[in-house]
Amino acid sequence: MVMISGASSPLYAKRRRRNIFTMGLSFVATGFGLSWLVLILAVLLWNGFSGLSLAVFTEMTPPPGAAGGLLNPIIGSLVMTAIAVAIGTPIGMLAGTYMAEYGRYDKLTYVVRFINDILLSAPSIVVGLFIYEIMVAQMGHFSGWAGAVSLAVIVVPVVVRTTEDMLTLVPDTLREAAASIGLPRALMITKVAYRAARAGMITGVLLAVARISGETAPLLFTALNNQFWSTNLNAPVASLPVVIFQFALSPYKDWQKLAWTGALIITLAVLALSIIARLLTAQRKSS
Repeated sequence: MVMISGASSPLYAKRRRRNIFTMGLSFVATGFGLSWLVLILAVLLWNGFSGLSLAVFTEMTPPPGAAGGLLNPIIGSLVMTAIAVAIGTPIGMLAGTYMAEYGRYDKLTYVVRFINDILLSAPSIVVGLFIYEIMVAQMGHFSGWAGAVSLAVIVVPVVVRTTEDMLTLVPDTLREAAASIGLPRALMITKVAYRAARAGMITGVLLAVARISGETAPLLFTALNNQFWSTNLNAPVASLPVVIFQFALSPYKDWQKLAWTGALIITLAVLALSIIARLLTAQRKSS
């Protein structure tokens, strides 16, 4: 035993040194990444809060050298996001329900899951170009409807994935109990499976909203922009990400200041949605 212990001690010491070295590199890499994140957030908070005022939420985007706010792009983003969620959520939930409840082992489910994974990782600019070809080019003009549809295409795969995953996690014993009392399958899904997976499904919708909140590329191809107040969704509509993009590239200091403020608004909105999603996830796990 002494000989075995003595022979293995150099090997143990060598592994220990490697472990310490690897852990050290991991901490250095983590600190390096977090330092840049903290720096970016610090610059965003410093520049964003310096331009935050009531006028940002009550006045329109201004011409160069004039005072103004971000009311029209904020409203435009909210309207297009709401329409995108209204379009994409039912489609995603129905597809996820079929994959988890009706065709869990069908070949069609594997095909849909494969296509859904491709859509999840597809660049958003490709989605914008696709909607441009099938809507904007056919209509002959940019529109808020096209922007909402492009965002809905991004919403669908997120909702499909979360709906399928959450319904798959529902114990089959609940389904068997519902079937034992003669409950039809449709009612079993809506009254039992949906209720058990409700928190996770809502979390998926919130994550989808957070995903599309800062999308710029699809809106450049579809909704474009509008510097003036407009409620006509059949015409170009202002959106916060596009205004941030245009104002940040402009040479005017007042526009750049509004761009920082708009970026702060989007960041805080996404942060709030992420916190709500995590709270719902924690509630589902505790229940």
